[in-house]
Amino acid sequence: MLLDLKDIFVSDGSFKDVSYTLSLSDVEISGEHPFNSPVEIRAHAENKAGMVTLDIDASFTYHTSCDRCLVPIERQFDYHFSHKLIEALEEDFNDDYIEAPDLTVDLDELASSDILLELPTKFLCRGDCQGLCQKCGHNLNLGDCGCDKTEIDPRLEALKALLN
Repeated sequence: MLLDLKDIFVSDGSFKDVSYTLSLSDVEISGEHPFNSPVEIRAHAENKAGMVTLDIDASFTYHTSCDRCLVPIERQFDYHFSHKLIEALEEDFNDDYIEAPDLTVDLDELASSDILLELPTKFLCRGDCQGLCQKCGHNLNLGDCGCDKTEIDPRLEALKALLN
């Protein structure tokens, strides 16, 4: 969605509110498509004393697998992002402002990049997830699998043979 901000940049105190849904179903993360439902976007652009501020609220349900035990999980996220918009940058690069030379902003691109950058790098079904047994693959959250957990360093196998 291309957000036209010409009226906002021109008059001090003016504002614009936008609400819509953004589909991120084609986004693939770690071999999965975690955005099964659309993202609810609410945006508010306002000119205060000549500075245009764009606030974005995003709400969505994220579907993925636990990074330790592979159990399917879903999490609800509600994010808030705020950006300062200007017509032109005086410097070549500045992280504090977003340049809008034609007085428009691609809200889809801005919101999706904000969301993807804010997502956690690891998803766990619970904080104390035990994961899977390295030998048999049993989910250790469901109980012990009974596998022998003692493992001898392969570099010391020759010493074990001497002791036997």
